[in-house]
Amino acid sequence: MKIVRFKKGAKAQYGIVQKEKIFPCTGDPFKGMKKSGKGIDFNTVKLLPPVFPPNIICLGLNYKKHVEECQYPTPPVPLLFFKTTTSVCGPDDPIVLPIHTPDKIDYEIELAIVIGKKAKHVPPEKASEVILGYTVANDVTNRGVQFDDGQWARGKSYDTFCPIGPAMVTDLDGDNLDLTCRIDGKVMQASNTSDLIFSTRHLVSFISDCMTLLPGTIILTGTPEGVGFTRRPPVFLEEGQVVECEIEGIGVLSNPVEKGKR
Repeated sequence: MKIVRFKKGAKAQYGIVQKEKIFPCTGDPFKGMKKSGKGIDFNTVKLLPPVFPPNIICLGLNYKKHVEECQYPTPPVPLLFFKTTTSVCGPDDPIVLPIHTPDKIDYEIELAIVIGKKAKHVPPEKASEVILGYTVANDVTNRGVQFDDGQWARGKSYDTFCPIGPAMVTDLDGDNLDLTCRIDGKVMQASNTSDLIFSTRHLVSFISDCMTLLPGTIILTGTPEGVGFTRRPPVFLEEGQVVECEIEGIGVLSNPVEKGKR
């Protein structure tokens, strides 16, 4: 099932995508949804982030080839960090370059797991029971701040630095999906989640042993090779560009890049 969250007029609600149309629903994906109207066209609505997460849990260095391009050792256990919920934005929303440090802003396509129900100490073989679905994320990062600080919280958490969308899909194999990130149509990242070091099921189990996973929590599973700071010369986001993050079976998350204003 492909689920979107959208606004038509002043009202925000969930809908199910069928035959290239959105069928509005009552309820939500966590407690249950029911169709409540006829199909409507995408061009008549504003797509919103498919979920507004209570927590955003992220993985660093979780693709084999990305570890190689960074010339880092492979993490022995999943490397966790967090983004603030205020960094979330949706499809077609701008990625806003920071006012003070706009020159080293990087892109990172990621598959995001959406947790469907409260979970703690989940065995790997039962992880699918708490995964509601998957969406596309862009873990936008201020590399200058990230490397200067020596930890990642500030560099990962600027407003608009976590675009997610365009939809949440419930019936996918998260460990075998193609990912592609493009800037102005040029392919920058192209990989498959089969290159993950720690699988989606392993991640859910590992994280749930540490912290309670709440409904709507998203887990960004890491980015593949091709990020901007590893390129020679480096490639960072610039005003006027458009970043497209596409994952097989989910769709394209597109965001323009804008200059920050006071």
